[in-house]
Parts: sequence; structure tokens; C-alpha cells
Amino acid sequence: MSQKLYILAKGIGRRKEAVAQVQLLAGSGQFIINGLPANLYLQEDPRSILAIDAPFKQLHVDHSADKDSLQTLDTIVKVQGGGKIGQANAIKLGVARALCEFNGEYRKSLKDSGFLTQDSRIKERRKYGLKKARKAPQYHKR
Repeated sequence: MSQKLYILAKGIGRRKEAVAQVQLLAGSGQFIINGLPANLYLQEDPRSILAIDAPFKQLHVDHSADKDSLQTLDTIVKVQGGGKIGQANAIKLGVARALCEFNGEYRKSLKDSGFLTQDSRIKERRKYGLKKARKAPQYHKR
């Protein structure tokens, strides 16, 4: 029989077109994104890997597989839409929200560091008479 996995906390993060659903589980410290390890899914991009690790580093919660760590958490993420950077930022917001749900005392530290602030910039809509949101067709004098 397999053990049941108990979800300790959930969080949803959004950035541009990317939406990430994050679940924190008690476990060995794995970070899984869409069924793959995080560094493999993010193609070893250091900026993206640092972005998703930032909320953990801020709180000094170690999600690596060290035996001496204060707490080990498995982080399971389902992410879709957008590009890799947008997905990484959506995961960062989702992880921060999940950590707040996991322990309410983390909220102040995460809020002060800006991890709970959603980036509200979205793609501007296309206007009629223009080729894109602001790009006008070429002007002909005659």
C-alpha cells in the first residue's frame, strides 16, 4: 500500500499568461514542476532557479534533502501557460502564498520582501486601426 500524501498548504501564483498551482507536502525536500525536477524543468537557468528558491531562502526554510534541516518540504507544482521566466515568477508567488498558508508567521517577512505582491502588468489589448497595441501602419505621404 502506498502512503497517502497530506497537503500541508496550497498556493496559486500568476504572472503574465502563466498560472502555477503549488502544493507543500511533508517529505524529503524535492521540488517537482510538472513531474520533473525543478532544475531540469527550468533548463538549469540560474535566474529562474534562484527566483523559485527565493521565498525559502528568505525564511531560512530548507527544502533540500539535508537531514539536519529544520524542516523538509516537498514542493509539487503544476504550471501552464507563458514562458519560462513568467512561469518561474508565477511559481515564486505561489510558493510564497503556500508558505503563508502553511505558517501565518511567515507572512510579515514575505510581505516585507515583496514576495506576496503580484505583478499586475499584463499584455495591452490591440486597438482597431493599428497592427498591434500601439504599432501603427506605415504612413504614406502620397
